[in-house]
Amino acid sequence: MPSPVQYSLKGKTGVITIDNPPVNALGHAVRAGLVAALDQGLADKQAQALVLVATGRTFPSGADVREFGKPPLAPILIEVIERFDNAAKPIVAAIHGTALGGGLELAMGCNYRVAVASARLGLPEIKLGLIPGAGGTQRLPRLLGPEAALAMILSGDPIPAAKAKENGLIDAVIDGDLEAGAIAFAESVAATRPLPRIRDREDRIKSADRALFPARRAELTKTAKHLAAPERAVAAVEMALDLPFEEGLKREREMFLALLETPQSKAARHQFFADREAARVPGIAADTPTRPVKSAAVLGAGTMGGGIAICFANAGIPVTILETDQAALDRGLAGIRKNYDGLVERGRMKPAERDARLARITGTLKYEDLAQADAVVEAVFEDLAVKKDVFRKLDAVARPGAILATNTSTLDVDDIASVTKRPGDVLGLHFFSPAPVMKLLEVVRGKATTPEVMASGMALGKALGKTAVPVGVCFGFVGNRIMLRYALEAELLLEEGALPQDVDRVLRDFGLPMGMFGMADLAGVDVFYFIRQHELKNRPQDAERMPQILDKIAQAKRYGQKTGAGFYRYEGRTPAPDPEIEALILEESKRLGITRRKIEDDEILRRCVAAMVNEGARVLEETIAYRPSDIDVIYIHGFGFPAWRGGPMFHADTVGLPKILADIEEFHKRFGARWKPSELLVKLVKEGKSFASLQGR
Repeated sequence: MPSPVQYSLKGKTGVITIDNPPVNALGHAVRAGLVAALDQGLADKQAQALVLVATGRTFPSGADVREFGKPPLAPILIEVIERFDNAAKPIVAAIHGTALGGGLELAMGCNYRVAVASARLGLPEIKLGLIPGAGGTQRLPRLLGPEAALAMILSGDPIPAAKAKENGLIDAVIDGDLEAGAIAFAESVAATRPLPRIRDREDRIKSADRALFPARRAELTKTAKHLAAPERAVAAVEMALDLPFEEGLKREREMFLALLETPQSKAARHQFFADREAARVPGIAADTPTRPVKSAAVLGAGTMGGGIAICFANAGIPVTILETDQAALDRGLAGIRKNYDGLVERGRMKPAERDARLARITGTLKYEDLAQADAVVEAVFEDLAVKKDVFRKLDAVARPGAILATNTSTLDVDDIASVTKRPGDVLGLHFFSPAPVMKLLEVVRGKATTPEVMASGMALGKALGKTAVPVGVCFGFVGNRIMLRYALEAELLLEEGALPQDVDRVLRDFGLPMGMFGMADLAGVDVFYFIRQHELKNRPQDAERMPQILDKIAQAKRYGQKTGAGFYRYEGRTPAPDPEIEALILEESKRLGITRRKIEDDEILRRCVAAMVNEGARVLEETIAYRPSDIDVIYIHGFGFPAWRGGPMFHADTVGLPKILADIEEFHKRFGARWKPSELLVKLVKEGKSFASLQGR
């Protein structure tokens, strides 16, 4: 098998070319090829300088993540970079696409770096629960200074070529052909001696302000208190000031390898692959043709409809919004403008860009004006009869081949599709609120949805910048179905002895951005109440009773933050415990004849987490979710489950399914039928398997 790295001589410059599609990852074959090609170039007496370049769409975008956790194969990346760093001829790294992680570390092992204007450079390891492990924390501070280096490492975000030229990360921006420009640059520095090496630079680290490090550590106690990698990154960059380069390199590697074995990094890597796996719909070939969406329509100009319209406009897709009367349409369009104006006021968007996006949004009161849309998303009131009426009208006017989507969060997509003459063109596109901000999109596959339309829905989600996850049809689909089960358990805890602030504190300490009741107040207690009423209609008569604390809070018109009172009272957005709610809860316990007890934090957490996991297992049993990792993606991107725990199903595997099942069986004995263990969970434990074992099914 030919090497993915080739050497050639062009004039007086040796060119080392990496060809390892799709992203030129620095796997073992590439690393070995780099060493062999470098040896060729150094032995080539006609080559006065060397250029390192890559084919395809990008310079190496990092290490091969699939090799993480496996025994390292020589040469490891740090050894390859050392060979480049010690070369006797000048080496120019020619960067296009993205130079990320190990790719940027490799480039920093070269004497010079040039890039095309569209290139982006960064060290994203922090997003995998790691720090750079091949010299990044030692070279970057020497090149940029510790403050700028630490900012790049802690954010993990890449910077554009112009910024990289400004701060000295690259030496030139190349116009025109990158390889030709890099060869010309190499010829201009071929005679330079001694060769410049980042490792030898000390000016930026000698002049550094040492107060930077305690200040960053203080910030991390607030912004990353659960995470190990950010603190290690600060320590590693600080080492660049205190240790000789070789010693710093050795210590950095030790830190990297230690972090590699942490549950946090394993969870982050799980999410990395889970996000990509979610894009694959089982049973639908990757080359299934998709329907292009060059124009769209949204039915409903309320908060959700307006937000969905913004998503289309932001993606460059013209969109028409339909409303039933002019006043509602005017309010919706005004809300959209207010959203964009806010971005301009905060400096996050230029006025010209706002105007361009607003120009893509038009309003109408006529269904006929939707006739040419390639995709139509219904976002009207969450009532099945209303939605079915809308789809009958839409079916009469939408062009053949248009994608017809409902944004329902709980209702039966198959029932909605049944009123059309083209149920194969219907699917669910469940956006999460606020739609322009939330990355998650559940793409709901109805029983009649064609493979082409399902593939098109997934492609549309990607075009809108969303993390699209395929799900099946049931009440609440995946995200809301599991959330409602864990919300129910949280409310039952209130009846038994807890208060909202107790439950929410435990969940925040676990890593969620807010607890169950804070989330209810943010989303709207009335919304939860409305969903519950729909759920009650479909419950069997002999089902266990539903708690009524939320109902009574909603009936008192305490809808949460928007009314200044819900489970908490509010001054602005700050929640405070409310004696009225405590009295309501105590009265409800008394009415039910429940003797309240002190509920320990451990029980609160175990019940909430086990409720999520048990319902998640049922969702998998019914193939409403295709993979355990899909549930993790939904919960991280849609519900704030801590990414460093990997999602509820990955977390369950980490804790151990026997322990989770033991908790569920304990609660089943104590609390009854609602805690019946999932058959799938029981089977996995009996067979000694994990949720991860289901990924390939």
